[in-house]
Amino acid sequence: MSHTSPAEAFEAQRDRLRAVAYRMLGSHADAEDVVQEAWLRLSRQDTATIHNLTGWLTTVVGRISLDVLRSRQAHPQAFYDELVVTPDDGPVPEDDVALADSIGLALLVVLDSLKPSERLAFVLHDLFAVPFEEIGRILGKSTAAAKMLASRARGKVQATERSTVSGREQRKVVDAFLAAARDGDFEGLLRVLDPEVKFTVDTGDGVVVVLGATKVAAGARLSASGAVHGHEVLVNGLPGIVAWRADGTPLSVVAFSVVDGRIISIAVVTDPAKLSSMDLPKPGW
Repeated sequence: MSHTSPAEAFEAQRDRLRAVAYRMLGSHADAEDVVQEAWLRLSRQDTATIHNLTGWLTTVVGRISLDVLRSRQAHPQAFYDELVVTPDDGPVPEDDVALADSIGLALLVVLDSLKPSERLAFVLHDLFAVPFEEIGRILGKSTAAAKMLASRARGKVQATERSTVSGREQRKVVDAFLAAARDGDFEGLLRVLDPEVKFTVDTGDGVVVVLGATKVAAGARLSASGAVHGHEVLVNGLPGIVAWRADGTPLSVVAFSVVDGRIISIAVVTDPAKLSSMDLPKPGW
């Protein structure tokens, strides 16, 4: 290391490390926690032994983030920091900031559908140019295995980027899902659900996760009424539904992520406290 103090050197890297952690975790709060933990580890390290501080810190942030992703599998949590619900009025101007944000959100959604090792390999290599040899060491796998994980993730991400350009096509898939759920059409549900679809419900008492098209389709047939009678919205730029009770209070917010004509994730919020804090478009806008 140079004569720069560890604290100064770390501060110079903080923004980049926060960006790495956020792409890994999709949560600003979790990203801040990871960066702080990386600083604590650096402060305990003999910095004279670190020959490449950028690489060392990126590796540490990658490892901590991987631990967080793996712990989420055992203890699911709500994915989004904040849900922004807006009317689905059709196409928005290309230079609209919200459109750029929605594309970024779509990337985070597809990253959330990846296995932790796939997500780490893609984020570190494709977004932050970390060599596959180093990624392999973080994962405890060979360089070739790290390349394969990144390639698999890249295919899913590229499919998402292709599909985000057509919100109307995504909405058609969502409409087909809702119609099949209303009609109890199990085969119809399976046609529009990705085999590895992830269904997440934030209830306020905890987060429930259901994986796989067969289980999600079975559940959708049983709980279709709320979504079917909802109103079309955009949830962080993704096609969604807001369902209302007869007394005018919100029942649920649902967001769908569609890739190549199939739904890869469905995120539902039924937590009354979170719903009441949202600025939701009222029925009949």
